[in-house]
Amino acid sequence: MILDSIGDWTRKYYSENITPELDGKEVTLFGWVQEIRDLGGIRFIILQDREGTIQVTIPRKKVSPEVLSKSEALQKRYSIGVKGIIKKTIMTPRGVEVIPNQIKILGGATAQLPIDITGNTPANIDVRLDSRALDLCIEPNTTIFKIQHHALEAIRSFLFERGFLEVHTPRIIASASEGGSALFNVDYFGRKAFLAQSPQLYKEQLVMSLEKVFEVGPFFRAEESHTRRHLSEFVSIDIEQAFADAKVVMHLLEQLMQHTCKIVKETCAKELATLNHEIVVPNLPFKRLTYDEVLNDLKEEGITLPWGDDIPTQAFRTLGRIHPYFYYITEWPTESKVFYIKPRTDKPEICEGFDLMWGWMELVSGGTRIAKKELLVKRLRENGLNQESFKYHLEAFDYGMPPHAGWAIGLERLTMMLTGRKNIREVTLYPRDRFRLTP
Repeated sequence: MILDSIGDWTRKYYSENITPELDGKEVTLFGWVQEIRDLGGIRFIILQDREGTIQVTIPRKKVSPEVLSKSEALQKRYSIGVKGIIKKTIMTPRGVEVIPNQIKILGGATAQLPIDITGNTPANIDVRLDSRALDLCIEPNTTIFKIQHHALEAIRSFLFERGFLEVHTPRIIASASEGGSALFNVDYFGRKAFLAQSPQLYKEQLVMSLEKVFEVGPFFRAEESHTRRHLSEFVSIDIEQAFADAKVVMHLLEQLMQHTCKIVKETCAKELATLNHEIVVPNLPFKRLTYDEVLNDLKEEGITLPWGDDIPTQAFRTLGRIHPYFYYITEWPTESKVFYIKPRTDKPEICEGFDLMWGWMELVSGGTRIAKKELLVKRLRENGLNQESFKYHLEAFDYGMPPHAGWAIGLERLTMMLTGRKNIREVTLYPRDRFRLTP
C-alpha cells in the first residue's frame, strides 16, 4: 500500500470541536478509523482522535471517485486525514457529520488486531498489557491519563502557589534511601550502585537551601509483592519543608487533596462520565486515627494484632469498610517506620509519622524527619544500616539542618482513587512489576 503525504494539511479542530453551529464550514481532521459501516449506497467511517469520535459520511453518488476509492481501502486503525464539509444532521447522536472531499491514508494497520479497539469486547489485563500501545487507544483508557494529567497540573499549581520549588534529584545512587532489601543493583562503571527508591535523602538536604521543595518523578523498588496496588517502577510526588513538623505538612496535604479532587471534578466531567465514576470533594479536616485507635477498631471486628506489628492487607480492607474515605493513621510505633522518621520526644516508642489512607489503600506516607545527627546515627544502627553508606547525608547535618517534614504520594494510587480503577496496572502507561518487563 502506498501511503499519502500529509503535505500542507494542518489541524484546526479536534472531533469534539465539531458542532452543528459549524454547519457548512470546511474542516481538516486527523485520526484513526475506529469503525466502518457499509450500507451499500452510503458508507460511514467513525474517526477517532485524542478527544473523541466524529462520523465521516460517504454517500457513494455524491463524492468523487477518488474519495470513494480511498474509503474502500480503509481498515480499522488506519491513520487518516479527512478534509470535508461539516453538515448538521439528526442522524447522529451529536447532530453533526463530515462529508469528505478528500481522504489521505497516512498509516496502515494489520487486518487482525489483538484486542477490540471499540472496547465492546473486553480483554483481560495481561492481554491488554501485551498490546499496550493499542490498548491505550481505547477511549476509557485514554481518559484515565487525561485525568492523571489534570491532577498533576492541579498539584503542581497548588505547590507553586505555596512557595514550593520543583527539583530533580538523582536516580542512580550509592546508598539506599530507605534501607531494606528492595533495591535494584546497577553496575556504575565497575562500582556498585542502586536505582533510587525515593528522593528522601536529597530533598532533606535541599531544605537547607531551598526550604520548600517538591519533586515528581519515577522511582524503583524490587517489590516482591504481586498485587493490584504494587509496582516495581512508580511515580512519586514528594515534598519536603523546612521549619515544619508533621502537623504542618498534614494540613498542607489535606488541602492539596481537596484542591485536586475539586479541580479534577470540574475539568474532567466528560472523562469521569466515560468512566462512570464520581469524585466527592472531601471536607476538611480529614479524620485522624492513632495507631492504637486503629487496633481497637480492628479488635471490635474480631481482628487482634500485637502492638508494634504492621497492619496486614486484610485488616486494612476491614478498616476501609469502617472508614470508607480519607483518614490519617498517626502515632505509629517507631520501629514500624523508616529510620529517618522522628520518634516522639515524650514517648520514643511512638513516632511522628503518618499515613493518609483512602478506604483500605495507603495513598501517602510522611512525617516529621529526624534533624539531629546523633539521633539519626542511633536509628541507622537500630535498623542494621551501615553508617558509612550514609556518610555524605550525615555530613549535611553538620551544616545547620533545620527541623523539617514531608510526605510522598504514589501517583498511580492517587489515579486509582480519582478514576475508580481497581488495578494499578490500568493507571500506569507501561507497568513494571515482578513479572513484566515488556512492552
